Amino acid sequence: MTSRAGVRAAVTNGSDFKNRERIAPHYQMSASLKAEIRKLNVVQLLIWLLVAAQVTVSHFDLVSHDTVSMPYQWEYPYLLSFLPLLFSSLSLPKNNISYLVISMISAGLFSVAPLIYGGMEMFPVAQQLYRHGKAYRFIFGFSAVTVMYLIMVVAVQVHAWQLYYMKKLLDSWFDATQEKKKK
Repeated sequence: MTSRAGVRAAVTNGSDFKNRERIAPHYQMSASLKAEIRKLNVVQLLIWLLVAAQVTVSHFDLVSHDTVSMPYQWEYPYLLSFLPLLFSSLSLPKNNISYLVISMISAGLFSVAPLIYGGMEMFPVAQQLYRHGKAYRFIFGFSAVTVMYLIMVVAVQVHAWQLYYMKKLLDSWFDATQEKKKK
């Protein structure tokens, strides 16, 4: 600390910064990874809301089935992808490793697995659409299989980036706890 009326350091040309405290790299990495995961959680929530809206609207007959078709089978287990989102959000404020691991495992089970199954389920319909130009399900006038494949492409990318960032964050937290144990 400096005093207003006292002896001042002889070298104050800006080269005395090396002795100051710095933020440890794993804390910087943790903060940046948390920010990225929060952004991806928002995008995942939007995708989940789209799928949930389609399932809700079609099951309660809020609009005709010509406007919004019945959901595919993969959409029902995908609605459980809210659980990894919840655990991920709960793990970030207090660096809870357990919740982050649960989020990563449940993301594989409830997010990625239904998307893989959905890709296989809709493939014959997509093949028929692009070979013969016939679509039987529609969402607001667009082919349902096309709309759902577009949603799936975005969802796969979001979940892949989430898993990658969660793994990096888990490594960062684990390294920090190992350093504390060594001291």
